[in-house]
Amino acid sequence: MIKAWLRESVVTRHLYQKLKNIQAKRNYQVSTKVGHVFVDRRKRENKLCIILAGYKSYLYEDVFGRLVRYMPEDMDVCIVSSGLYAKELEEIAEAQGWSYLSTERNCITLAQNVAILLHPCAEYIYKIDEDIFVTEYCFERMMETFLKVEDEGEYDVGFVAPLLPVNGYGHLKILKKLGLTEIYEEKFEKPKYASYSNRMIERSGAVARFFWGENGFVPSIDQLSRLFGSRPFEYSACPVRFSIGFILMRRCTWEDMGMWKVLTGNPCMGLDEEQICSYCITKSKAIIVAENAVSGHLSFGQQNDDMKQYYIEHREMFRCPEA
Repeated sequence: MIKAWLRESVVTRHLYQKLKNIQAKRNYQVSTKVGHVFVDRRKRENKLCIILAGYKSYLYEDVFGRLVRYMPEDMDVCIVSSGLYAKELEEIAEAQGWSYLSTERNCITLAQNVAILLHPCAEYIYKIDEDIFVTEYCFERMMETFLKVEDEGEYDVGFVAPLLPVNGYGHLKILKKLGLTEIYEEKFEKPKYASYSNRMIERSGAVARFFWGENGFVPSIDQLSRLFGSRPFEYSACPVRFSIGFILMRRCTWEDMGMWKVLTGNPCMGLDEEQICSYCITKSKAIIVAENAVSGHLSFGQQNDDMKQYYIEHREMFRCPEA
């Protein structure tokens, strides 16, 4: 009530607007200003892919091998390192004609804001984490889904993601498509569309290995991609919090959110996920999953040590297939 009175009163509204502008300027500074190095190889396309990397270098050969092979040419690509400079990543970027951004402060939302501001022509923005293994046509199928749902579907789109086996939503979708729901429940727990840390999909290394093909129940991500990609166009709206390791969004969505939130003195891990999922609910924007597109997510935090060892010992399950 007091805030409304200050805003509407003839006496105080000028002061209110002035204070609001000061606060907005301060928020902008906090959300965008950071020491950084930007190696500029922009093509000024209307599509941008931000690759967040710098902390799982043991994955680079296979993760970037897939990205190099399957990345569409008609987009700008920027590798982003939050809080560090990585020579290996700058060399990968140089070899591919991609840009490279490193920020002094480790704040993942701040680094993404800077990257997006450095690419003003980008209308569509893919964000991908360094433990995501892309497959053939996943970028194109995500874009196709975005545009079709936006033009013909029943939802306003917040963002689009592919099916990810190690994912609170995607794992049950894949189990149902493969007829493995009962087997999974017998081996682990009753599957649910749920994303929180005490579910086995997020905490159990055995579950992550299961979805990466251990014992042959779940096909490889490349086989899943071919299987689901050959089916008629299909998508679904995720009704729960979604882990945003790989998403496609419009720039205007980022702008409408007031950019990614930045907390002072905080690395802001997970803040972007919390923010965009909350935004989608409050603004009636749908979290759309492109069910003809598949990518692999190595693991969640509690699974990382187990899956690092599994990855090292079973590289054949993660490598890009022969052409």
